[in-house]
Order: sequence, then structure tokens, then C-alpha cells
Amino acid sequence: MALDGIRMPDGCYADGTWELKMHVTDLHRDVSLRVTGEIHIGGIMLKLVEKLDVKKDWSDHALWWEKKKTWLLKTHWTLDKYGIQADARLLFTPQHKLLRLQLPNMKHMKVKVNFSDRVFKAVSDICKTFNIRHPEELSLLRKPRDPKKKKKKLEEAEEDDLELEGPLLTPGSASEVIYIGPVKGSIYSSPGLYSKTMTPTYDSRDGSPLSPTTAWFGDSPLSEGNPSILAVSQPISSPDILVKLYKPQSLLDKAKINQGWLDSSRSLMEQDVKENEVLLLRFKYHSFFDLNPKYDAIRVNQLYEQSKWAILLEEIECTEEEMMMFAALQYHINKLSIMSSDNHLNNSEKEVDEVDAALSDLEITLEGGKTLTCLPLSVIYFSRPKKLTLKGYKQYWCTFKDITISCYKSKEEAHGTPALQMNLRGCEVTPDVNISGQKFNIKLLIPVADGMNEIWLRCDMEKQYAHWMAACRLASKGKTMADSSYNLEVQNILSFLKMQHMNPDPQFIEPITTDINPECLVSPRYLKKYKNKQPGSIRDLISARILEAHQNVAQMSLIEAKMRFIQAWQSLPEFGITHFLAKFQGGKREELIGITYNRLIRMDAGTGDAIKTWRFSNMKQWNVNWEIKMVTVEFADEPSLSFICAEVDCKVVHEFIGGYIFLSTRAKDQNESLDEEMFYKLTSGWV
Repeated sequence: MALDGIRMPDGCYADGTWELKMHVTDLHRDVSLRVTGEIHIGGIMLKLVEKLDVKKDWSDHALWWEKKKTWLLKTHWTLDKYGIQADARLLFTPQHKLLRLQLPNMKHMKVKVNFSDRVFKAVSDICKTFNIRHPEELSLLRKPRDPKKKKKKLEEAEEDDLELEGPLLTPGSASEVIYIGPVKGSIYSSPGLYSKTMTPTYDSRDGSPLSPTTAWFGDSPLSEGNPSILAVSQPISSPDILVKLYKPQSLLDKAKINQGWLDSSRSLMEQDVKENEVLLLRFKYHSFFDLNPKYDAIRVNQLYEQSKWAILLEEIECTEEEMMMFAALQYHINKLSIMSSDNHLNNSEKEVDEVDAALSDLEITLEGGKTLTCLPLSVIYFSRPKKLTLKGYKQYWCTFKDITISCYKSKEEAHGTPALQMNLRGCEVTPDVNISGQKFNIKLLIPVADGMNEIWLRCDMEKQYAHWMAACRLASKGKTMADSSYNLEVQNILSFLKMQHMNPDPQFIEPITTDINPECLVSPRYLKKYKNKQPGSIRDLISARILEAHQNVAQMSLIEAKMRFIQAWQSLPEFGITHFLAKFQGGKREELIGITYNRLIRMDAGTGDAIKTWRFSNMKQWNVNWEIKMVTVEFADEPSLSFICAEVDCKVVHEFIGGYIFLSTRAKDQNESLDEEMFYKLTSGWV
């Protein structure tokens, strides 16, 4: 036997070589190679392919180190540099693998995703495939498990929901996509051209403008298949679907759902995601930049779908009037979606002329230039009670200037010293409105050194409420009524209130038809509430309310109705709050930490009431002690905040804070490319 074939007790051979064990996943074969620590990864793969002697394209394959959960992608690195020794077992496996994605519309797709890319990059590629702009707002989430259901029954329910109708396979693409859902013929005659500048493109044959959706689908794999399928809302076919899906019963349940967010700075394989596993593609950050119906047909529809399911599954609270408004909008969108599918064209949408759009933008800009010193003097009410009663209200003459409310005992004293002044920067603004009861209240939680002061404003009428509410919202962000967004905010609030009005004239209300299916439009909570109402069947009672509310939205186009639904969702008090269970430094029990696009909120775990709020704009820095899993946030003029996350890795919370700060740096005048390194710098931490 040759000298180099003599094996030593330590596993190495006399010539310094040793055996490296590898498993080729495609062939289900184990292969051993004689190597030294000085051989680089590229050389290892070359030797392996030569030894296999199988004619196959191996270009997508790479080595995966199971024990360390890491890809060996730096092919110029040696085994010694990676720290690989004879006890290591490597997998030679494709980087692109099939993943089953559940989109916001609850439909499933099989997509080939790069399992070696960081999740942030993988999501960007997925969104490019699906033609969804601003992929930084989305991420991947593990499917929540309902603790009340047995595992076997849950898997059966998933399969029932998954196996719909035949697949759509797009051939000849680097990124293979299979759609599992109803498939109809494409409504577009030409795949169009990809528009990186968002300039409308034109059909090369007849010079007519292409649909904005088509224009954005040019180099997407779906362009040869059916791009319209993701832009069209499909009605819920059966109430049984709602019954099967997981519904969080409490704030703690909502916090547990957020445990499932994947780490954006690590790959799928590093996080134990398996091939063909089901992951949820969702809008993670509730800060929607440049949402333009002209270019975002798919993004708007998927955002509408996510908001629709959030309301139906009671992930966010709303009043009965708001629920009927949401139901009416759903009913209207369903009708128009069916009509547009039948006609193969979305006739309800009107193309916006670029000149008109530019003039509209200019008009908003010019209006924002005027300076408002205060709102017209109005009589409102305020109180600072622990228990809110009518006796707790006091009548004051109030003015609103800049970001400060000044309260006087009478109109005559308005030029003197106010009885009370409130600076609204950093406050929590919550609506308390009941249209039918003519109640228009605004709840303010104003930060003070030891917590929050609770102030209630009571307005007399809708218009007054809209102006005060808009001013309060802007003031909480440090903006005044001179800001260009003030008039738009007032109009949005008035539109939101108008949609909740019930039509008093029955002659304009549609007759109840079988296609309304209220069980698919209203959340289970309100279905139960109507069971106790007499006389009449539950179905007819709810249908009548929905049709009544429908009169306020019946003239809207399809895209306008979706945008209004999204805006109404954004107007709900609980919108955009992501909950996590945490224990604060100095606290005796677990509480909730809520994270939104601009602030952190300390919340009571039982009631969800805000205890203290901290604005990101007042934040100096935040750090994580990775050993004890403690997050510390330092502020400019407040004591620092420290908390330990319960039942979730503090990395998830750290990423939410950094992610929102990253999103706040976006500007319309920058190019469309993302600064990935800046995102990782703000979110990955020193892991």
C-alpha cells in the first residue's frame, strides 16, 4: 500500500490528506473526497462534479454545512479558513428551491427562491417576479398555529385551502412560478416593456398606451402567463373559509403571531426553512410609500386583500358602523371585479392623464404654502379623569395654533393667559366616533415624565371634528396646519365619516339579492351580535345594513374603492401596531410593546391601553445586549427605555425598529434601487 494510503489514528492520511464526506441531494448519493485544508471551495466542487461523472447543469449548486447552518459561498476560501475538518458533513444542493407562498389574498403560489440569499434579497426577487413595487415593505412570516386545533386537522385544512384549480406554469424563466388558483385567459394583448422610470409605455404596433400593470410586467416571468390574476380581487367563495382560518382571540395571540417573522439578514436555509414549506408573504411594515394606482394595480390589490382579511379575522378592532362600511366596500369591489373579469377589461378604472395628475400635485403643493395660525375658535370639551363621565367634562374656549391647544374659560379671555396649554408633539391620537349617536370625540394621550396624561376633546359636528382631528394628528408628528398634507387629511377624515352614514331613503336601496352573502363580508363577532336581534333572519338584517351603506360608495370605481378601503383601514385606531410581549426594566409583570412606523408604545397586556409613548424622532440610538436579550433605547430628553422580549427573539423587535427608520429615509426624488447595505446596517445588529 502506498504511503499516502496509510490512515492515521486521527483520521488523516500519512500525506496530510483526510476524507471529506458530502451528500449530493439531487442524486441521493454520499461521496467522499481526499482533501487537505488548503483546498479552496471552488476546487472541492470541481473535484466532486468530476467524480460524479453525471451530465447535468451544476451551476446553481453550492455547498451547505449542516452542523454550522451556513452556505459556503466564498469559493476562494479554503477549508481551513472556513474551519472545516474531517468530522464535517456537507450537502451539495441547489440554491434555488421551491417554496409555497401564501400571498396576502390567501391564494398560494409555488415559487423558486434562492435559499442562499438573505431573506431581504429573496423577498425583493419575489416582488419583482410578482410586479410589486417597494419590496422593502414586505417580508416572510411562518404560518401561525392555532393552539385549539390538533396538528393533523390543521394540516388537512391547509391542504383543502391550497388545492384549488390547476397550476399556471411559466416556462423559459430563471424564476419559475406556479399559481395554484383559478386561472382565466390573459386580459392583455402584449407583454409590454418594463418601465424603470415609471413613464407610461406604448404599444409598438398601434401606438396606444399600455395598461400600467402591463408596462410594469415587461421582464417579469408572469408577463407571458397571466399578470392580471394578482391584480384582481376574488370574492370569498364560502363562509367555511373564515371558520378554518386562525383568528387571534386576544392581544397576546396577536403578539404570538409576530414571533414568526423571519430574520431578513439571514438566508432561508439558515432559519430551517425546508423545500416546499408554506410561508406567508405579507406587508410587514405599515408605511406604504408612493402608493400610486396608476402603477401599483397588483400592490394595491394585495394590500386591499391583506386589510380585508385583517378585518374579517378580527386582527384589528372596528365599530359596527365601520364594519358595515367595510362590508359595503367589499360588496362593491366584488361586483366590479366580476364585471371587469367578464369584460376582459377593467372598465371601471379611468386612466389619469399625466398633465391632470401634475396639475393636481401642483395644486396640493400650492395649497400647502399658506400659513394657518389657528382654527376658527370653537367650543369643545376636555377632561382629564381616570373614569370618563359626562360630569368630568368642562367647557372651554379653545384655540389650536402650531402644535399647541390653548384652553380659556371664555371667549373674552382668549387674548390673555390660557387656563391650560397642551403641546401635542408625540401624543397618541385616537378617534371615538359614533355617527348614528352623533358622538365625535378625540382621545389624546400626552406624554409626561411619569407616563401619559389622558385628555378627551368633544366636538359638536363632523366638520369641526375633521379639522381638529387632522390638526391633532399632524401636531403629534410635530407638523402644523400649514403643512401641505393638512387639507388632504381633513378631506380623508370627512370621506371616512361620509362612508359610514346610513341612507335614510329606502327607495334608493337595492333589493336584497342572493349574491350579497353577508357571512363572507362581516366578521364573526358581528354575525353573533345580530343573532340576538329580532325580528327577521340574520342574513336579511345584515344584508339590509350592507346595502344601506353601499349607497355611499356605489359610484366609486374599482381602484378608488380599493384605495378607500385601504385608507379606512389606516384610519382605525389600532392600525399599524405590531405587538410583542416584553418585560420592562423595573417592571414586575409582562406587558406589551407596540411598534409603529414612528413610535414605540408601552401597553397594558390585558386592555391594550397605552401607558407611555416614545417617538422615533426623539431617539438617539438603540442597542441590544445579545447575551441577556435586552433592547435598550436612548432618547434625547427622556430616560432610556430597556426591556427583555418574551417568547420572541429580540432580533425581531430590533429589526422592526431599524426597518421603520430605514423606510423613513425614502424620498420620491431618489432612484428606485434599494440601499440594501443601509438596511442591514440598521436591522441586522451585532449578531
